[in-house]
Amino acid sequence: MTPDAYDHEPDHAPDHASVRELLGAWAVHALPPDEQRLVPPHLADCATCAAEAERLRETVRILDGPDTEALASVASASSASSASSVSSVAPHRRTAMNETLTRALAQRPPVPRATTPHAEPYAAAVAALQALLAEADAGTWQTLVIHGWTVQDTVAHLIAADEHLAARLGLPPSAPSASPDPQGDTAWRTEWASRTHRVITHERGRAPAETVATWRAQAAALLGTEAARDPELAARAAVLLGIRLPVADHFLIRAFETWIHADDIGRALRRPVPPPPAAHLWRLVRLAVRILGLALGPQAPPVALTVTDETRSTEWILGSEDEPVRGELALDPVDFCLLIGGRAAADAVPRGTGGDPRAVQAVLDRAARLAWL
Repeated sequence: MTPDAYDHEPDHAPDHASVRELLGAWAVHALPPDEQRLVPPHLADCATCAAEAERLRETVRILDGPDTEALASVASASSASSASSVSSVAPHRRTAMNETLTRALAQRPPVPRATTPHAEPYAAAVAALQALLAEADAGTWQTLVIHGWTVQDTVAHLIAADEHLAARLGLPPSAPSASPDPQGDTAWRTEWASRTHRVITHERGRAPAETVATWRAQAAALLGTEAARDPELAARAAVLLGIRLPVADHFLIRAFETWIHADDIGRALRRPVPPPPAAHLWRLVRLAVRILGLALGPQAPPVALTVTDETRSTEWILGSEDEPVRGELALDPVDFCLLIGGRAAADAVPRGTGGDPRAVQAVLDRAARLAWL
């Protein structure tokens, strides 16, 4: 299996009720990959769900026009018995189906115009979070997630967080007027917290659906910028969040934060969120290693950092280039990203170590202190 094809497989087959809840989103391709793969095997064994999937397929074609991709094939016998068109369905049933598909279609993320590889991880993270939020009901929006934020507050924070890149690319603020992005380390952290507070306060006076719509619109606008489609524009450096990086890397940072907060929300709602696809995850890893290396500086005791999973293993030397390696540290890519994102503790993250424990601990502690999410 190639690295790009790697994904975690589910530990057990899903139950009937779980798959049935996914069918609407599956019909319009709004599920993350791990859930998307759960549906076809179940349809092959369940005539009831296969029939429902076929009805949803026909309704999608009518409601969404000819550009909708065809769904994966269901069991042929079940499909044959349920392939009647929407026009032959009883009126009350057709109305219910239209309502179901209207909700499902609302889950589908906006399709950006020809995003290039540097913007694809962000587009995928936006799609995954949007699919998760589409499952939220009225009783879940005030569920506490992290930092004392509710689900709605966390989405509001993403509005504020994305604005730093949005402003750099010439987009207007999506919530109460924003101040210019400050340059100093202390200044940007202060403004980061202040801006989040202002946007969350504003969004608490609106309906959750309005907050989500604002976030979705801003994400779509970011993915519609020239910098999301033009590698030359994306190669230009910009100072955002206290660090000078190419705009392409700032798109990766937006992908990183969107995934981390989607995972926060998923944990709060007891709906596990899969990690990014392997190709995207390893791009986040490489970016995080570069940022960690800059944070450690050239005088730190050199440590060999190995990030490894079942498909690949890559090693970097962090710290001084003028001394022999003092320590060794091995981490899983997801665990490494969770550490950088502030979701794994430096003294508890699963790892392999060797050599000088103090040099290794210094790397772990510095990685944990990078988090601002």
